[in-house]
Amino acid sequence: MTTGKIKVAIIGSGNIGTDLMIKIMRTSDVLEMGAMVGVDPNSDGLARAQRLGVAITHEGIDGLQKLPVWPEIGIVFDATSANAHKRHSEICQAAGKVIVDLTPAAIGPYVIPVVNGEDHLDAPNVNMVTCGGQATIPIVAAISRVAKGALRRDRRLDLLEVRRPRHPRQHRTSSPKRRRRASRWSVAPPRARRSSSSTRPSRR
Repeated sequence: MTTGKIKVAIIGSGNIGTDLMIKIMRTSDVLEMGAMVGVDPNSDGLARAQRLGVAITHEGIDGLQKLPVWPEIGIVFDATSANAHKRHSEICQAAGKVIVDLTPAAIGPYVIPVVNGEDHLDAPNVNMVTCGGQATIPIVAAISRVAKGALRRDRRLDLLEVRRPRHPRQHRTSSPKRRRRASRWSVAPPRARRSSSSTRPSRR
């Protein structure tokens, strides 16, 4: 019996992969779980997938290719590591499958679904940036659209400073210097993009 949904495989049976599996099974109208892949036979994620009736393997992508469901898989979500993703991408693209990169490998184009989700529909590999990028870049894009007429022509919104909230206990135990740190996200065009990690605000 066919459901008309696209079967997917998730490589990486940790928290991220397991959470994604649950979301697909509970909420997706277009995706269907085909396989959960890990490297630890005692993984909680693999055990949960098996209880839910999802095909599993603890032999990584090599094991995935041996599963009967492999030919039916249309999309592979990679929730492993940047180093492992390169090989995963090569194998999936050779097999004609789209791979969604949830690692820092950044082989494919950066995709923020609500901002440029339709720009790379034909890309065989798409990179989901980071959780921070997915959370903040849509806000910047919305502000830019609304404030476009208010900004001077030679100016644009291209930098957002994100202050991460900490647990009250962390405030009591962390140093004042650490509490003043903030992450800065650049949203300028690729040629002008400046990458920066946590920085300390300058003193006045």
